[in-house]
Order: sequence, then structure tokens, then C-alpha cells
Amino acid sequence: MNALDPQIARQLAEDLPSDVFINVLRTFEDDLSRLAAQMVAAAERGDLEGYRRGAHGLAGAAGAIGARRLESLARQAMNPRDATPPAQLLPQLSLAAQETLRELEALSAAPPPPGPAR
Repeated sequence: MNALDPQIARQLAEDLPSDVFINVLRTFEDDLSRLAAQMVAAAERGDLEGYRRGAHGLAGAAGAIGARRLESLARQAMNPRDATPPAQLLPQLSLAAQETLRELEALSAAPPPPGPAR
């Protein structure tokens, strides 16, 4: 796993019943799609505040699921002191999101085995 923190994925898989774990993954996928679309639409309108609001939501959702690269890029996008234009950052976010979704798909098909006993 590169896009997802394996410890967080394992912790979620251990702590949640399988059907709830799958539901969490699906909810994240829905949130990712909605927030990414919100960010793109806001950037196209020149609405930096809306773009940052979408990035804020995306950073929280990504952090909760352990998508560290996606979270980092979203935090960069929401930072008003960062001068990276949305047109430059959105493609990077898209790539990180695609990689995250691929790993989530693999996780939903075969959740990670439990780690060592705590």
C-alpha cells in the first residue's frame, strides 16, 4: 500500500465488522467524488474560498481513512498562504485520489488481516 497508511487500514479492519468497514470505504469514495467535484467547480469559478472549503473537507475525510498523500495535498490546497494555483494542484490531487481509490477497491475485496495482538 502506498496511498493508504497500512496501520490505519488494518486498525479500521480490526475494529469494525466487515460490513461496516466496507460501508466506511464506500462512504469515503462518495465523499471523495463530491469534494473533488466541489473543488474543481470552485476553481473554475475562481472561488478560492469554495476551493479551500472543499479541500478542508477532503483533508478530513482522507485523514480519517489514512490516505496520507491525498490528505497532505488537500491541506496544501486549503492553506491560504500556499501560492500553488488550483490548476497545478488539482491534477496532483486527482492522481492521489485515483491511487487511493485503487487501494480502497483492493481493501474492500480483501480487508487486511489482523495485526499482532496489542
